[in-house]
Amino acid sequence: MSKVNGKSEAQKAGLDLEHELPSGDGSESSTQTVVSADSSAPESELQKIKAERDSLLDRLARAQAEFENARRRASKEQQEYRDYAVTDAVKTLLPVVDSLERALQVQSDSTEFRSGVELIYKQLQAALAKLSVHPIVAKGEPFDPRFHEAIEMVQTTDAPDHQVIEELQRGYKFKDRLLRPAMVKVASNSGR
Repeated sequence: MSKVNGKSEAQKAGLDLEHELPSGDGSESSTQTVVSADSSAPESELQKIKAERDSLLDRLARAQAEFENARRRASKEQQEYRDYAVTDAVKTLLPVVDSLERALQVQSDSTEFRSGVELIYKQLQAALAKLSVHPIVAKGEPFDPRFHEAIEMVQTTDAPDHQVIEELQRGYKFKDRLLRPAMVKVASNSGR
């Protein structure tokens, strides 16, 4: 190093030569190692943050899907409740229908009485139909335990085996649900 005005260039520049590391091939690589170690630390932290973000987004998506499923389930349950809320009210009307049907089966000379009962019966059937209550067809149909309740098995050759031959009490459905089964007599015909 050359001296200018009594000071070396290193002193002018304010360098501390006593504590300076020796120059050579190893000095550049050590500074690069320090720099690369410093740059890898933020990258690993960035990876951790990205992984945490992905995890939180996944949890958010699952929570949203779970909420949507719960909302749909609650909406379906409310709709079913509204659809079938009148079931008990309809069940209370069925004995009235039964009584009117029995009154219509009685042979009477009074045509006015019969026509009045028939009018009431038609009005009640129309009201039930408006409430989505429909009778179950039984007579002449094959016995179906989902809709028919067998009260008696009758030995006969006039009807096929397991066919409903008489309806003792009419069954009813409300929309797609059974309110009560039809009470029926069923043919037992071992020959057919």
